[in-house]
Amino acid sequence: MTRVISLSDEAYNKLKAAKNEGESFSVVVNRTFPLQKKSLLDLWGKWPGGKEELDKMEKMIYEDRKKFKLRTVRF
Repeated sequence: MTRVISLSDEAYNKLKAAKNEGESFSVVVNRTFPLQKKSLLDLWGKWPGGKEELDKMEKMIYEDRKKFKLRTVRF
């Protein structure tokens, strides 16, 4: 499928400069911006808040978990 997009002259010139001989603009965009699949593990250690806030949140999570009751299911 083909899409028409508008680019400023500056953006077009940057895209054109990144283009190798024989490449389409689509190839340049896909090469420059690969699809990135993220994992939750990528977020490990990325908490922007302070340690006190993180400790408080962890305590709240554990307290909430204690409130849940498991149901018995009969088959």
